[in-house]
Amino acid sequence: MQRAPELSCSSMDVIMPNSINALNGTTIKIPCTFTSCYKIDPNMFVMNWTYQETLNDTEEMIMAYHKKRGMVPLRSDRFGERVMFAGNLDKNDLSITLSNVQIEDEGIYNCNVRNPPDRITGQHGIQLNVVTELPPPRDSTIAVAIGASVGGALALLILSMLVVKCLRRHRKKELISEEKMEEEEKLDAEVVAEEGNKHKNSLPEDL
Repeated sequence: MQRAPELSCSSMDVIMPNSINALNGTTIKIPCTFTSCYKIDPNMFVMNWTYQETLNDTEEMIMAYHKKRGMVPLRSDRFGERVMFAGNLDKNDLSITLSNVQIEDEGIYNCNVRNPPDRITGQHGIQLNVVTELPPPRDSTIAVAIGASVGGALALLILSMLVVKCLRRHRKKELISEEKMEEEEKLDAEVVAEEGNKHKNSLPEDL
């Protein structure tokens, strides 16, 4: 048996989240992937999905691998034909989809894998929770909007302060210019008066 082209390999490992939320009436993808030291041999590979309401309940098989037909959904009274294979065996992806999710679909979905000559059987379960309203996504849009508003207000305040400062500086320059003009006019008047007195004093007295 040819080994999978992986740099490091220890044993079979099934990878999937512990829980997932689905909105009532929608289609949900239930993910499952696995790692193995060996490539899949269609004649030896074994895989199935099972469902159980709780850990104490009996498992009901809902999908299984067939060496000639691949992944085959198993029709049941609970799910009908709502379970479909959505993975890719070449990529060790065993995910399924469940359409028209109902409240009664809540429970544990088990992904069971055996890939000889790996000796370990991989198994992992995921808890499906069905809700009538999904919680709002943790998005930064609101925070960004608030930040933008605050930033805009702050920028406007700074701009207003700069405008007021410029106006005050301009007014101050105008006042200084007016004072200088008044001083110059006063000085010019004094100079004219002084010149007039000098001219008067230089005139000869009438005999």
